[in-house]
Amino acid sequence: MATQPTTRTATPTAPTPNEEGSARPAHFQSLVRCVGDIESFFDKHWNEAPLLRQTHGDEAFDDLASFDDLDHMVASIGVHASNLRMVKSGQAIPMTAYTVPPAKKSRSLERQVSGPLVYERFDEGASIVLESLHRYWLPLTDFCRDLELSLGHRLQVNAYITPPGSQGFDVHRDTHDVFVLQVSGSKHWLVYARDDPELLLIDEEIERGSALYVPKGFPHAASAGSQASAHLTVGILTHDSTDIVREIAKLAEEEAVFSERLPRDATTSPEALRATVQSHVEDLRAWLDGIDVDRLTQRVARRTMSTSQPIVRGQLGQLARLDDLDEQTLIVRRWGATCALFPGQESLRVLLSERELEMPLAAKPAMGEIANRERFRVRDLHQHLTPESALVLVKRLIREGLLQVDVDG
Repeated sequence: MATQPTTRTATPTAPTPNEEGSARPAHFQSLVRCVGDIESFFDKHWNEAPLLRQTHGDEAFDDLASFDDLDHMVASIGVHASNLRMVKSGQAIPMTAYTVPPAKKSRSLERQVSGPLVYERFDEGASIVLESLHRYWLPLTDFCRDLELSLGHRLQVNAYITPPGSQGFDVHRDTHDVFVLQVSGSKHWLVYARDDPELLLIDEEIERGSALYVPKGFPHAASAGSQASAHLTVGILTHDSTDIVREIAKLAEEEAVFSERLPRDATTSPEALRATVQSHVEDLRAWLDGIDVDRLTQRVARRTMSTSQPIVRGQLGQLARLDDLDEQTLIVRRWGATCALFPGQESLRVLLSERELEMPLAAKPAMGEIANRERFRVRDLHQHLTPESALVLVKRLIREGLLQVDVDG
């Protein structure tokens, strides 16, 4: 019989005191930048109501991505055409208006972003949208991981650069929650009630350094002021109960009772169809009463615990040190790395940030030690493994990006 998962996530620094004086992990400071009072945010706003945090320029987000950084991305680092789009008054600009065909000797078949063409369209009033910045701009990668640890959900980041007096999108609803971080200039934001699109909740000019939280389903729009404006949109890709329902459905598909063909008259007679549906609902109820919750939990965990991009800064240096490891080597968990253990009848399943490993069940005590400690020496595993096996396990987890050698230790 499988058991409940063991989960632990390392934090980058020691906990910091919150307003009430109790300790809070350091990664919550990124959430504070977005919402201010965390307790008030979760009590009054999370998935319920918009929240505007005006700072009047006292704080900024230049450490995440400044206006000059965004300009650099467009002009200098060769952003893929799939990661840049342009819009004007709610309409997408054709890609051919700001990209060029690949060079004749290029191995890529994808059209290339042309900086001069992008700036021409921008000068004509089109907004620039840089997508998935969290994947290739390290400050935003770190920031998103902090927020993921605080919120328990995956995130993505897009940047929107809007010419003076322009509006990129008309009033619309997003299918996920967002944080809006004003990087440069200002934007006038309108946010309407989720259930009453005529009821205006926020009608404000949002200045540089301010943040806005908009839960999914709240209609909103924004327009730039007299100067060019840039903001980051942090999309919160929440997990919900449908993740569990989807995995239940997949398990049900493996059962013979749910793979039977429908009777012939079920396609011609509403009464026969209803009787068939009723019969299968009863079968489903009976099957659910006996479902293996541990097996279902492991399947859901693959959706919710093993989907984050690992942050393996300095990995080449770590790999170069593998041959120098010995029992005295100090090992630490990588910041933001997740590790969930699922012991089974014959093996141990280990879910990492975006990988799943299968290990002998005998590795469970050692992996439990690793999952619950942020730092240790290789010799600390000798109570569970032979010295040789301990080195093999630690080296494997360094290669997988869960652990690293503490070069300062």
